[in-house]
Amino acid sequence: MIWIISFLALVASTLVGGVPANIINGNEALSWPWQVSIQTSRGQQFCGGTLISKTWVLTAAHCLVQPGNHFVVLGQNDLGSNDEFVQVKKIAKVINHPDYNNPTKYNNDIALVKLSSPVQMTSHVSPICLPSPLTSIRPGTRCVITGWGATEYAGNPRFLQEATVPILSQAQCRQFWNRNIITDAMICAGASGASSCEGDSGGPLMCESSGVWYQVGIVSWGHESCSTARPVVYTRVSYFRKWITDTIRLN
Repeated sequence: MIWIISFLALVASTLVGGVPANIINGNEALSWPWQVSIQTSRGQQFCGGTLISKTWVLTAAHCLVQPGNHFVVLGQNDLGSNDEFVQVKKIAKVINHPDYNNPTKYNNDIALVKLSSPVQMTSHVSPICLPSPLTSIRPGTRCVITGWGATEYAGNPRFLQEATVPILSQAQCRQFWNRNIITDAMICAGASGASSCEGDSGGPLMCESSGVWYQVGIVSWGHESCSTARPVVYTRVSYFRKWITDTIRLN
């Protein structure tokens, strides 16, 4: 059975098999200054996203982000802290991909969120790079997923979670999922002991090249039980690079 990862907008973010993002094996981890939390007016995290410029955030269309009802929080790692220098932004507009009109088909699951005012760039808030339209990620490449929420070992931790997962080929992914479901607009990763899950939607699948981090995917959908033996399907960012560039230029 297939499900969209943040189908219930108020479900807490979950990253099955993740570890605290500020510590990996006892060492301080990389910071993820482009990671944003999309929250309700009551401060409840329900989707992730990534900062891609001073005024734009990339997320999943199925998150159903709404100006006036939702906010973007930047620079946050600890959801329970009042000491972090976070920036909270209202949303000016949300632009879903024009071909995302049937969530049951899972395709074109991408949205751009325009902030009401530019963010202030700091060591904790900065944009991620986007891949070119011709970017191809070799299967087996180890990449990183991030998000907030419960793991399989604990209830809703306060801290951002991260896990490393391998990229799968389209052929490998289609062995797990219906061949007709997996399109060129999707990229698969996981099936290796870690998984994105409900509430992580809109967050990044990111790969590093020559010291630079690129967002190659957006958390979209996966198995209903967040099985770490099955890959999660991400929106392929390179496939939509021209749409992203054109949409920002016109808005």
